[in-house]
Amino acid sequence: MQIAIMAHEKKKELMTQFCIAYCGILSRHQLCATGSLGKAVEDATGLEMELLLMPEHGGIQQVASKVSYNEIDLLLYFRDRDEMDFLAENDEEEILRLCDSYNIPYATNIATAEALIMALERGDLDWRMLVK
Repeated sequence: MQIAIMAHEKKKELMTQFCIAYCGILSRHQLCATGSLGKAVEDATGLEMELLLMPEHGGIQQVASKVSYNEIDLLLYFRDRDEMDFLAENDEEEILRLCDSYNIPYATNIATAEALIMALERGDLDWRMLVK
C-alpha cells in the first residue's frame, strides 16, 4: 500500500517517533513524505521514502494530486492547529476533503494513526487494493 506522511513543524518529532515505533509495519509498504520530514524519518528508521517537496513549495499539492489519482491508500498527517495559517489551512483541508471523496483513510493525530496502523497490520485496509 501507498502511505503518505506529513506533519506540521511542531509534530515532526512525534511523527518520527511514531515511524520508529511502527517501522516493522511501515517497511512492508511504499512511503512518501513531504519535505524534511521524509529525510528525518529515513535517517531515523532506515525506511525507504519517496521525498516530496517542502509543503510551502508544493508538497501539499503533490500529496493532493496523488490522492486524486488514487495513488495513496493511507494518509498520516499530524497537524498542529496553532501552527496553521489561512492559506495553508485551505490546502490542508482540501487534502482531507479529497481523502473523504476517494475513501482514503487518514489520521490527523497519533491516536487515530495507531488505530489505522493496527488495522493495516491486520489486513483491515486490504479493500483499498480492490478499488484500484
